[in-house]
Amino acid sequence: MTSTEHVAATAPSQRPGEATSYAIRTSGLTRRFGDQVAVDRVDLAVPQGAIYGFLGPNGSGKTTTIRMLLGLIAADGGEIEVLGRSMPRSATEVLPRVGALIEGPAFHPYISGEQNLRRLDVMDATADPATSGTRITAALARVGLTAAADKRYRNYSLGMKQRLGLAAALLQPRELLILDEPTNGLDPQGTREVRKLVRDLARDGMTVLVSSHLLSEIEQVASHVGMMVGGTLVRQGTLEEVLADGAPSVRVETPDRELAHRVMAGLGLAPTASAGDAPLTARMDDHAVEVIAAALVHAGVRLHGLNVDRPDLEDLFVSITGEGFDVLR
Repeated sequence: MTSTEHVAATAPSQRPGEATSYAIRTSGLTRRFGDQVAVDRVDLAVPQGAIYGFLGPNGSGKTTTIRMLLGLIAADGGEIEVLGRSMPRSATEVLPRVGALIEGPAFHPYISGEQNLRRLDVMDATADPATSGTRITAALARVGLTAAADKRYRNYSLGMKQRLGLAAALLQPRELLILDEPTNGLDPQGTREVRKLVRDLARDGMTVLVSSHLLSEIEQVASHVGMMVGGTLVRQGTLEEVLADGAPSVRVETPDRELAHRVMAGLGLAPTASAGDAPLTARMDDHAVEVIAAALVHAGVRLHGLNVDRPDLEDLFVSITGEGFDVLR
């Protein structure tokens, strides 16, 4: 699986020499469950204003990390800083500025979506009762649930329940939004709406951390990514920086396959030996595409097509681990 382009949100510009401000930073973050190390010395760095895709297979430590960020479980080691404050020491100051959807929302099944949001708002000591109705209406509209506001939660589809959880996270103005698998249960249209919502929130200045095992979805929206494998953060940076770690490949379409194979091998490439009329492909490593094309043409190879395929996040994951992304750890 390869991609030739991606659509990504753009993080705030940074002048040369300017220090980066972080919405989330951790150092050596570690959590054990008995003898098992679930999160192993993770150093997260989520810039303010970024859409940070927190990626990894189910069971890779993403949710455990998020729960430590929010003070829901204690770390066994390391330091956590959220919105410039130490956690969990500053939780009472920090958490009202953070919206979160973690492991699916918990709502009362026998009352409506709107009533559930009103119930949550009443329980929030930082919420202004005078603006409750306006904020609830706006949150429902933002996630596309206005028409289902009076419907009982028990009759919501899984996707509608996920959207109501997003609405709950947006009841108050937030500086940071943390979403754990926010597109679970959503149809393609709902997934597109969540992507648009995340982009809109980032455009308004909010930092968004999205945890997901759906790499293709994150690749369409993220400005930064971190990749977890077996409790370890194996890659982190801007989307472009992380994708640059994967080697591009060249794909050559020609009727002169044997000659093209010899020329490419002579350049130090290792073209595939696929049968029939399938294109020859090879990792480019440090070879420039113009050098490859010139060598083929000079040797008399008739080129019907020559393309460079850039790796996507799934390709990169497989190259790092040798495993598919649905592997449980």
